[in-house]
Amino acid sequence: MTPADIQLVEASFRLVAPIAEPAAAIFYEKLFALDPTLRPMFAHGDMHEQGRKLMQALGFVVGNLRAPEKLLPVVADLGRRHAGYGVQAGHYGTVGAALLATLREGLGPHFTPEVAAAWEAAYALLSAVMLDSAAPAQAA
Repeated sequence: MTPADIQLVEASFRLVAPIAEPAAAIFYEKLFALDPTLRPMFAHGDMHEQGRKLMQALGFVVGNLRAPEKLLPVVADLGRRHAGYGVQAGHYGTVGAALLATLREGLGPHFTPEVAAAWEAAYALLSAVMLDSAAPAQAA
């Protein structure tokens, strides 16, 4: 990610943070529309709490994009935990698509092509770290 990408992600997330609860609901609505087979992974959880955790995780990520030494170990651990929940490599593309669709809806005209590209770069980095860390967990 470039410094400009980081700045765009930070600035756009400041617009999302005040609408965190509805943004999380939109995210899961889009995720399950894209892949209904993911819904059972959340069947025993409180979706309100899950949405809160999602937004908290996004806030942590955005807040630490300038500190990869702090961010990347946490993201790697997240990848290992998600492997334990049954998340497969193919799910990452679906999650990324749901995230971008949520941002597009939530940010409206502020979701410019530059903002979209910055979020794509951020998600590509994070998902790569998560997938790399999940691989040993899935092989075990």
